[in-house]
Amino acid sequence: MTVKVLHPGLLTTIQDLGRYGFQSYGVIVSGAMDRYSLRVANLLVGNQENEAGLEITLFGTTLLFENDHLIAITGGDLHALIDGKKAGLWRPIFVKKGSILQFKTPITGCRAYVAFAGGFAVPEIMGSKSTYLKAGIGGFHGRALQKGDLIECGEMNKDNQYIFSKAGSMVGGFSWFVDYSQLICFEQEQTIRVIKGLEFDRFDDDSKRLLFSQPFTVTTQSDRMGYRLEGPVLQLEKEFELLSEGVTQGTVQIPPNGNPIILMADRQTTGGYPKMAQILSADLASVAQLRPKAKVYFKEVTHEEAESEFLAKERILDEIKMGIRLKLQYG
Repeated sequence: MTVKVLHPGLLTTIQDLGRYGFQSYGVIVSGAMDRYSLRVANLLVGNQENEAGLEITLFGTTLLFENDHLIAITGGDLHALIDGKKAGLWRPIFVKKGSILQFKTPITGCRAYVAFAGGFAVPEIMGSKSTYLKAGIGGFHGRALQKGDLIECGEMNKDNQYIFSKAGSMVGGFSWFVDYSQLICFEQEQTIRVIKGLEFDRFDDDSKRLLFSQPFTVTTQSDRMGYRLEGPVLQLEKEFELLSEGVTQGTVQIPPNGNPIILMADRQTTGGYPKMAQILSADLASVAQLRPKAKVYFKEVTHEEAESEFLAKERILDEIKMGIRLKLQYG
């Protein structure tokens, strides 16, 4: 099964859940910005949760289906149309040969994810199909999709085939959809929960207060590597030398200009700026759906609360997985 790219949009890449185990060699994790949306999309078509899908940013992506396909679209509502009609979101979709899928303009969120039954027949590099743009590895020839690209889908397993046949026999498609409201927030003004970073106590009292009391704005200088924020200037109590240390997705660094940077999926493996906060893993998908000019408030929580929230989201995903199985089995 093959999909042709008629228009690549702003940025469309192949991503799975990331490339782990190589950061000590300087190889970044990469992977989907919004991991929850990709995982659910894969569940909806019968893939393993870690299978690669398309990550579509904001608008413009247009795809031609050269065969019948089973897909699922999750993440932000980027006004997806199939042959000019609004596409169903957060549910399996049977797409006929010759159909065209378009993403017009964002209604909610920033990124949409499209999972294809069987995934993509692209090579795994260091255990992952994710696109690492700066190194030119993974995904489709190590780059973002371009006009005219032909993407081959992988072989379908029994789960894929079951959903494919069930979806293909239904008139009007599935009426049900996954309730994502407890997993991800798509609002463009959000309160994001954090724990204190390693260098939090090195900032002056005003900066500590401002971090948790004032809004910050996502700037247009934001990408898969990091979100640059504007707002109150955060300052150290006194300058000090910091050796580069390991960083992770959601680390909030404060460079010399005092404007925070949230490290995202394509972050570097180490960083030398002071780390004032760390965003909860449970909130990273919501952060990934923020567009430029979105407003962010930070709220401090404890390590215990952070762990509890992570486990709660995993339980929600388990419930979604069970719900999908029941819906597919009994209608």
